[in-house]
Amino acid sequence: MFERGRDMQLGMIGLGKMGGNMKLRLEKAGHRVVGYDRNPDVADVDSLAGLVAALDAPRAVWVMVPAGEATRSTVEELAGLLSEGDIVVDGGNSRFTDDAVNAKTLAAGGIGYVDAGVSGGVWGLTEGYALMVGGAEADVARLQPVFDALKPEGEHGFVHAGGVGAGHYAKMVHNGIEYAMMQAYAEGYELLEASEYVDNVPEVFKSWREGTVIRSWLLDLMDRALEADPKLDHVKGYVEDSGEGRWTVDEGIRLRVPLPAITESLFARFTSRQEDSPAMKAVAALRNQFGGHAVKSE
Repeated sequence: MFERGRDMQLGMIGLGKMGGNMKLRLEKAGHRVVGYDRNPDVADVDSLAGLVAALDAPRAVWVMVPAGEATRSTVEELAGLLSEGDIVVDGGNSRFTDDAVNAKTLAAGGIGYVDAGVSGGVWGLTEGYALMVGGAEADVARLQPVFDALKPEGEHGFVHAGGVGAGHYAKMVHNGIEYAMMQAYAEGYELLEASEYVDNVPEVFKSWREGTVIRSWLLDLMDRALEADPKLDHVKGYVEDSGEGRWTVDEGIRLRVPLPAITESLFARFTSRQEDSPAMKAVAALRNQFGGHAVKSE
């Protein structure tokens, strides 16, 4: 069942924007996927026990639920339902330090564990998902037909990054870089909008998509956003963070690796959530005190 190039059975837990589209892409490639979700309208079975019962041994189950407690509790429940020789894949955005704990929980029953950092978002169904995978060589090899079906066409888009935890670590760094790249495009956008020299900011971004050293898929998406809303009038400047930017900065501190661009891009997101920055109020007050500079009242 698990030889490369052959169709496989797979259980998919979590059928949201990512998991649901991954299920469709796998099925299109000829694999049989049994899906479970708390939303019965999209689920094939009504429980984790039902999902396990619907799969032939040795089983492979892919978990695509929110990181943290939701993933941990799912893995713990699977540990009591699966059998020796089965494999669990955590494809969510878990912190890499959770992987060793999950692997140990499953190993007690002889169940394998693979962590998969997945990038592709809502476009993955058609474009494919970049996969950064951690785990034992034999476990990864067994799942290779699934990885081959999910990854983009071509030579790249999949890596076995190392042992357990390596996949989520690589995805964490990927997302940290993503933070900094988005911040750079955003700052360039603001500067262009502020300039009296440039009349057509959306067309400037569009022109960069070919032949420039800053072309990228993110730039393509920025162009797409500006086509829909040239002044971004319908978007509030409030940006959340999923956690991976913070973890990347934490690792930079732990390993004494300077990450100024990634760190500043994370702090910029924090700034976006303040209606009126207390720190900037303090700066304004200090300028008034030492230099008599005017202060704007509330």
